[in-house]
Amino acid sequence: MPNLPNLLTLFRIFLVPFLVVALLTRYDAKEYVGLLIFWVAAATDFFDGWFARRRKQVTTLGQLLDPIADKLLVTAAFVSLVQIELASAWMVVVILGREFAVDGLRMIALQNGVTIPASPLGKYKLVSQIVAISLLILGPKLPDEYYSLGNDALWIVIVLALGSAADYFWKFWRHVLSPNPPRPKDSGDENQSRDDSDRSVQSAL
Repeated sequence: MPNLPNLLTLFRIFLVPFLVVALLTRYDAKEYVGLLIFWVAAATDFFDGWFARRRKQVTTLGQLLDPIADKLLVTAAFVSLVQIELASAWMVVVILGREFAVDGLRMIALQNGVTIPASPLGKYKLVSQIVAISLLILGPKLPDEYYSLGNDALWIVIVLALGSAADYFWKFWRHVLSPNPPRPKDSGDENQSRDDSDRSVQSAL
């Protein structure tokens, strides 16, 4: 029986180059085509986790691929928007730089046998990214009075990204660098937390 959640995650990765081509190629209604591709890809991020929990098909491969697919999608969208001058380059650098920094700390923590819980702000950051990218893509088609909405939403993304990064750095200090780290939970608690965890939490990091 095929693993539907993993297929949805792979489909999200498959859509990334089509999103880039849709945004960077000049033709009529490219904004609507690009937005449709982005929304379909973003929807798979919800459904892969939902199906994984409902069908009990959470796998190690899926847990690894899901955050990679999310970051590929967001990175491709933001870089394309910078290329067509719909997003500020320095703002995108801050957002993407945060992603790489947090991923690096996450890998170091895992090498030390520590799994750091996701920041509560991470989920809001992910939603704000989807909203900001959607508004930026539609920017040229919006009335003049609404044209700046995408840029305003990007500021919200930056605030949430930096806030969640600060929370993650603090947890990294407490659990990895601190001379007196918190005591780890017993194995029963760890197994329960793994069962309750969801693939979307990893992408929210």
